[in-house]
Amino acid sequence: MPTPPSPTPQVQALVSYLEHESQPMIVLDPDYNILAANTAYQRQFGTADRPYLGHKCFRVSHHYDVPCDQAGEHCPMRRAFELKGPDRVLHIHHTPRGPEHVDVELRPILDGDRQVVAYVERLTTVKHASARANQAGLVGRSPAFNTALESVQRVARSQLPVLLQGESGTGKELFARAVHEASDRHGGPFVVVDCSGLPETLFESELFGHEKGAFTGAMHRKPGLVETAAGGTLFLDEIGDVPLGMQVKLLRLIESGTFRRVGATETQQADFRLVAATHKPLQQMVADGSFRQDLYYRIAAFPIYLPPLRERAGDIPLLVDTFLQRGGKAASTVVIQPAAMARLQAHNWPGNIRELRNVLERARLFADDGVVRPEHLPEWLHGRPHPLPPAAPATSASPPPAPARDVDAEIRRMVQDGQLSRREMAESLGLSERTFYRRLKALGLS
Repeated sequence: MPTPPSPTPQVQALVSYLEHESQPMIVLDPDYNILAANTAYQRQFGTADRPYLGHKCFRVSHHYDVPCDQAGEHCPMRRAFELKGPDRVLHIHHTPRGPEHVDVELRPILDGDRQVVAYVERLTTVKHASARANQAGLVGRSPAFNTALESVQRVARSQLPVLLQGESGTGKELFARAVHEASDRHGGPFVVVDCSGLPETLFESELFGHEKGAFTGAMHRKPGLVETAAGGTLFLDEIGDVPLGMQVKLLRLIESGTFRRVGATETQQADFRLVAATHKPLQQMVADGSFRQDLYYRIAAFPIYLPPLRERAGDIPLLVDTFLQRGGKAASTVVIQPAAMARLQAHNWPGNIRELRNVLERARLFADDGVVRPEHLPEWLHGRPHPLPPAAPATSASPPPAPARDVDAEIRRMVQDGQLSRREMAESLGLSERTFYRRLKALGLS
């Protein structure tokens, strides 16, 4: 066991200063050795049976035998040395509570000749995501997932509009909520606007509210979702479905920060942080005239790509454990056989995380003894054709979309046929359950 080095007077003075910081911080020498730590670090990351002073940071945080960059990860110390300035990265650290996502910021300490003599590392635990099976929120630890999560951490404290782009079922609402929870507005409301579930005739009233008597049936003043989101975050889900006629009003709201209730003359001041999401190729829609270019540039100030499940296949076992934990009672424990897990990992998952969750919820019903076996999985996971073709990721070079289906007619046909559950109907149409129920209500079929 290495003997902790005695801190120099300069390092000791630095540690005394860092004691006033509420976030965990450590001091490193250029050889990766931890020289000192403030009390916040000791409380959050230190344990009596795991000494850290005098030990290499990569061994303590990652259990690596070599620095992070030699283990295939980004090393902030190397980058900070090259820049002679700060570097920031999202890592998964081993902590007394298990693996956790930690936002790491490393700052070099320079002498009079601008040579690095030490580093100060600030560690911030990411509370809205988990690297272990968890009962709520985002779960993952693959490189693709961590890249998206790191983008969330970087943009959350700003006021920039965020555009989440990814296939259906990749967790856009959870990522939007993560942006909200990591922002300075986390104490305010998080308001979801499902743009695909609102007919054009109701869109303006739902978004901006209306005055009493503004139209037939308006018996009293009603605040809109923009007003409800005051002090918090407004999440426009599936913004690619906003009708062109409403896009100009949405643009005016974002540009001016003001709106008027339907039937009102006075202007109201809006106060929200905008997060939008879509699975549609907005740049292609701008090119063919179905989405306004000026609105696109307003909402796409900070785009974040959400990877499909096939690009984060290493997260499948973690997600399986998570959904099996979430789906049952506290006293019931459901596990999965290795053969069944292998089937899940071999699948392409065109429906992404939503599809995986649905498969596991179904399998749980057959696992009477608490063990999910291969025979409990759907037939199409056994090499038979999948009921839906794999979804190819949209690119700017993709061919023009096929003519839109008459979704309402398909819904009426399915309801009349009565062969599928409402969840199965929503999946077959490529709609979220929330959107499907809104369509049913609009058609008078709920």
